[in-house]
Amino acid sequence: MASISKIGKTYQYTVSRMINGKYKPIRKGGFTSKKECQIAAAEVEKSLMLGKNPQFAKTPFPEYFESWIKLHKSHVSPATKKRYENTLNTVEQYFLNKNLQDITKDDYVHFLKDYGRTRAKESVRKVNTQIRACVQEAIFQELITKDFTYGVTITGSVEAKKPDEKYLDYNDYSKLLKAVSERLNDSLGYYAILLGLKTGMRFAEIVGLTRKDFNFKESTIKVDKTWDYKEGRGMTKTKNEDSERMITVDKTTMAAFKELFKNLPPNVNDLVFFNPSQKSHVITNAWVNKILKKLCSTLEIKNITFHGLRHTHCSVLLYRKYSVQFISKRLGHRDIETTLRVYSHLLKEQLTEENERLVEDLA
Repeated sequence: MASISKIGKTYQYTVSRMINGKYKPIRKGGFTSKKECQIAAAEVEKSLMLGKNPQFAKTPFPEYFESWIKLHKSHVSPATKKRYENTLNTVEQYFLNKNLQDITKDDYVHFLKDYGRTRAKESVRKVNTQIRACVQEAIFQELITKDFTYGVTITGSVEAKKPDEKYLDYNDYSKLLKAVSERLNDSLGYYAILLGLKTGMRFAEIVGLTRKDFNFKESTIKVDKTWDYKEGRGMTKTKNEDSERMITVDKTTMAAFKELFKNLPPNVNDLVFFNPSQKSHVITNAWVNKILKKLCSTLEIKNITFHGLRHTHCSVLLYRKYSVQFISKRLGHRDIETTLRVYSHLLKEQLTEENERLVEDLA
């Protein structure tokens, strides 16, 4: 018996099937009515009963990609969901009249080259990663037999921001930390920057913090939610399950927040970085970046964004010889491969330093 599920405004069927003792269900979505979906599922079941391979109608790639997002990416954070929606818009532009089953590897390579003419290589890589995951699901469903995204070369024509421009070295980190600590009484923005430097937390994680997340006895901060400051949806889930974590924080920083809480007025959500004058109800990323930019200029150090504080925190941990595994968990990455990819430039610098030290030690 086929199962029918509603995904957004469309329906999808799942027909059970065993091949060589392995469960390989047949799924197809995009049906505008439940009745249409049930009829299509019945045809597939009839073919299986007669020992035939089901013949599927061709599916427009944009339609399949949209149904794949609704089915498999409904749990992601608003920010991540937005990136998938942006990729969907790109797929609709480039593959508007193209069926999934008709796309060749050459078609896809031409698409990547065209897309990369006005984008950085990293942007092209992210789009390819999302599309490839969708294509692999289509292969699993046996809608197509070949992965047209396999082995493609990722290129980009726009020069990406150099890795060393995204973070501060240890000396500049120390200067910024000292300046921020001296200005905590000026505004909440400096407390946000302090947390960025000391924890590497994402901005959405920081503005989603409540008083209860601070454990002064254990000197930890709990990260189990974010605040959607972009779309104004309020409290939301973290970027992924691994982003939920407990971060150990130095006692000096914890003491600063303990003192802050004594004078912080209460609010409905008990938010630490509450700002009633903002539509999002929290301090804005733009405002904090403005403070950070002015401070970097005053100190005559490299100008970085708030997200650059996350990269800086990682660079400091590497400088102090913490393991990649430790850093990965602290930053809330899905896996260590993410850390290795995002911070490959920092790891290369560390490897160079270690090789130089080894030469001296063995001399």
